[in-house]
Amino acid sequence: MSAHIPTPRRWWNIAGTVAVIAMAFSAHASLADSVVAPTTAPQNAPGEGIQPQISLHMGQTPMLYDLADQPVEHVSPLIDRQVIYGAQSTFVVWTMKTGAIVPLHHHPNEQITWITRGRAEVYSGGKKYVMKAGDLMVIPPNVPHKFVITEDTVDIDIFAPQRQDWIDGTADYLRK
Repeated sequence: MSAHIPTPRRWWNIAGTVAVIAMAFSAHASLADSVVAPTTAPQNAPGEGIQPQISLHMGQTPMLYDLADQPVEHVSPLIDRQVIYGAQSTFVVWTMKTGAIVPLHHHPNEQITWITRGRAEVYSGGKKYVMKAGDLMVIPPNVPHKFVITEDTVDIDIFAPQRQDWIDGTADYLRK
C-alpha cells in the first residue's frame, strides 16, 4: 500500500487557499489584529512527526495557541467568545451567563457544540433539547437552531467549513 503523494495541482490548491485567507485577513485588519499569534515556538524533534514518502516541503505547519492568550470578544452583555480560525474550520469558546439567548438562526456550516460547564436549552425543528456539562450536539448545515442559557455556561463549538460570515462581519444575529 503506497502513501498518497499530493499532485502539484493539490499543492496549488493549498497555496491558493493560504493566499485567499491572507487576503481576507489583510482586508479585515481589525479581525487580523484580534487574533493572537502562537506564543510557543516548536522544539526540534528529529525523526518525529514524519511519514515516509511524504514531502518535508509542506506549505503549512501546525500552529500552537494558548487559549488564555486569545482576545475575548464581548458579543453582548451576557455573551463572550474567543475564536481561532483554521484554514477549513472555526473553533470558538463561548462564555455565557444565565439568561443569554442566541436567537434562532442557521448557517451553511456543520456545528459541533460541547457544553463543558453549565446548562442550555436548544430549540430546533419544533423540539427542545436540554444540554448539560459533558453533552455534545452535532447540528447539520442549514438547520435552524436557538440557544437559551439556563445556567452560566462554557460552550466549545467547532464549525466546518470556517465561519466566513464572522470573518466578513455579516453575522449580526448575536447583536440583535
